[in-house]
Amino acid sequence: MAQNFQTTYQPLAGANDDSVGVSIGQEDGDRDDDLSPDTHSSMVFHTVPKSSKPRWNHMENLDSFFQQVYRYHQVHGMLCMVLQHVFELGQFAFVMFFTVFLLTCVDYDILFRNKIPEDLYLKNTTKITLHDVVRSHDECMEHYTWSLIILTLLAAAFWVGRVFHSGYKLFRFWEIKLFFNSALCIPDRDLGNITWEEVEQRVMEVQIEQRMCIHKEVLTELDIYHRILRFDNYFIAMVNKDVIPLKFELPFLGEMVFFTRGLRFNIEILLFWGPWAPFRRFYHLDDEYKRLENRHHLAEDLSRQFLYIGIANLILFPFVLLFQILYTFFHYAELIKREPGALGSRRWSDYGELYLRHFNELEHELKARLNRGYKAASQYMNIFSSPVMTVITRHVSVICGSVLVVLLLLSVYDEDVLQVEHVLTIITVLGAVIASCRAFIPDENLVFCPEMLMRRILAEVHYLPDHWREKAHTSRVRKEFSQLFQYRAIHILEELVSPIVTPLILILKLRFKALDIVDFFRNFTVEVVGVGDVCSFAQMDIRKHGSPTWQPDIISDDLGDPSNAQKPGMTVDGGKTELSLLHFTMTNPKWKPPQESSAFINALRTQAQRDMNNLTTLREENALFSSLNSLSYGGGLGLATTSMLQPWLVGCQATGQLQQSTRSAQGVRGRMSRVEGSRYGPNEGILSSIRQSHIGDAIGSSSVNTSGPVVDPVLAPSTLSPASLMGRSVAGLLPQDLTAVDMSLSTLFLHELHQRHRARSAYTDHPQHPLSGLPGPSGGVFHSVALHGQHLPAPSGSETPSVSFQRAQEKTPLLRDS
Repeated sequence: MAQNFQTTYQPLAGANDDSVGVSIGQEDGDRDDDLSPDTHSSMVFHTVPKSSKPRWNHMENLDSFFQQVYRYHQVHGMLCMVLQHVFELGQFAFVMFFTVFLLTCVDYDILFRNKIPEDLYLKNTTKITLHDVVRSHDECMEHYTWSLIILTLLAAAFWVGRVFHSGYKLFRFWEIKLFFNSALCIPDRDLGNITWEEVEQRVMEVQIEQRMCIHKEVLTELDIYHRILRFDNYFIAMVNKDVIPLKFELPFLGEMVFFTRGLRFNIEILLFWGPWAPFRRFYHLDDEYKRLENRHHLAEDLSRQFLYIGIANLILFPFVLLFQILYTFFHYAELIKREPGALGSRRWSDYGELYLRHFNELEHELKARLNRGYKAASQYMNIFSSPVMTVITRHVSVICGSVLVVLLLLSVYDEDVLQVEHVLTIITVLGAVIASCRAFIPDENLVFCPEMLMRRILAEVHYLPDHWREKAHTSRVRKEFSQLFQYRAIHILEELVSPIVTPLILILKLRFKALDIVDFFRNFTVEVVGVGDVCSFAQMDIRKHGSPTWQPDIISDDLGDPSNAQKPGMTVDGGKTELSLLHFTMTNPKWKPPQESSAFINALRTQAQRDMNNLTTLREENALFSSLNSLSYGGGLGLATTSMLQPWLVGCQATGQLQQSTRSAQGVRGRMSRVEGSRYGPNEGILSSIRQSHIGDAIGSSSVNTSGPVVDPVLAPSTLSPASLMGRSVAGLLPQDLTAVDMSLSTLFLHELHQRHRARSAYTDHPQHPLSGLPGPSGGVFHSVALHGQHLPAPSGSETPSVSFQRAQEKTPLLRDS
């Protein structure tokens, strides 16, 4: 039956209800007959209103369009984008020109006083000027070589190509500017004060009005994220499933991780957007990859492509290596001169950003999470120190410092000291050595508390391997964590050797994973109406890809039914499906998840309410208590969290309303474009569950003093209450900060539930789920079961089972080898 939309779609006048459709490929005469009112009904046509505004209906490549919309919002408008491209082109041209100038136009013999200029005596001076050092134009041309000419021409051709590419991108972004200004009604000056969630909501309104996507009338937040992150979701899943291996066993070095921008660029060319990529029109996987009988043929072709790309990288590696060296030198030289210890600072590695990234997580959301966890990660790495290196560096720094002080005092007394050969060089080297030694000397006031710091890191980054639990004090965990949080010097070194190592990985490693890649595309690709082919893990389908050990008890019992058993290999490690669903729900509070996802979220909230009701019973198995205790104890995150949790638990008046509305937007100013989620905070989560569960208790406990420290439940169980875990309320909290707090609490709570499932699976008469694969022995003895590819060690003797539990007091021993 015909429908009258409120948009510009209108039914054809005089139509009846016997319509079956219109054939577009018919001749004009037949077409006129088909459109007659007597034979068709419910026909609709799209009338385009007369307007001077640009139209954005029926976009051909919505993936690129939404990516450009997101990019335009993050860089704060057209002016910033133009300046960025202009300065990048100017920087490349400067590096190219300056390098040629240093190689051909500088007389280094005169500069180092190995040769005296001919006209120096005529000037009656002994001072050498820049004019004496720089050669004339004719002399510069004489020092040109054929190899330098070829390199200069190649660099010039590359620069011209970048000029055209930048011009094309700016032309495309000019239309994005018109889209923001006209369709979304957002001027460039307001981009910094608008969150991405608000832009997203306006884009969905424009879709209803102008039908950018012709296959769906209404777009959801997940549809837009799928368009922007289509290939990123595939990449995250492939690394998680080890389809793309990034860990390598090396002789004498053990397990090493190698993942650079160059390696990722080559992989993405082959698998996603290159001319031989399996995807057609960026949103459709080639039908050949969806048929089982083609897997071996496609794997051979893909393996051959890896080989060819690897050989091409080997041929071009001298030029790429030269560019990497020049870029690194000019980019980091000033930084090292200004801060000699900068190379000793740490950063999240490229592999760490990929490993810790959720499905459907935008770049600014990931950066916000990792930035919040940076301080705790730095503190954790700094508490480890080698006693041998500490003794050596202390004495080396004393010796170097003594020589440096003497030279500085002499240069202050008489500046001619600096003109002595190599004195300035010695001063510079000694300063760099002293700055490097500081990295190996531990802070005398630093407290050794690795377990607490690791819990704070987990609260922000959301993913840590199971075997790290209660082993944060070991050197093995520190070494593995350094793969995620590496020295900046290691990052620079990896980028420098990337032109050499990348082709070897493509030829010797990834080429033999071609069959696994083809199978992954076939098994984990689903078609979504209005979006195209996407990675099935990005759908965050708990029923299909959820792990039973990451489910609340209410759902895990249902999934434990043999009729609901999943096929092997359908889950991802680390609870990524469940945590990604929670993160996406909190950062997009207006999104309506499907039924299975809503059931998981409701079950998690119900579980939190049950644990809160049982909080005063002091059971060590209470997952919510462990999560709250981890957030409330310690500085940094704990202080902020304590302040934010207080209004949810004890901030209710006698009427049952919060003292401060979480929907207030007071104080929101500037850089809102980098806010993670909505400026109004999350609508659903464990925090809201706690509030709803304890509205009555909060009214009665409003007069209780809650400013005391966290209490150890073992030492003083009678003093524990929901209010004692929190701190004093702090006025003026921004609602958008609650998104990070709610996600941190939900992450810790879900990890505690996971550890509870693992403990039950290791000590039970009956397995928790058929995936355990082994029958339960009688008597409740321990047995080892396979979980995420690892085995739990069975304790010897008559040891009683212990449930992992984070207490307020640090209980780890001193550093030891695992």
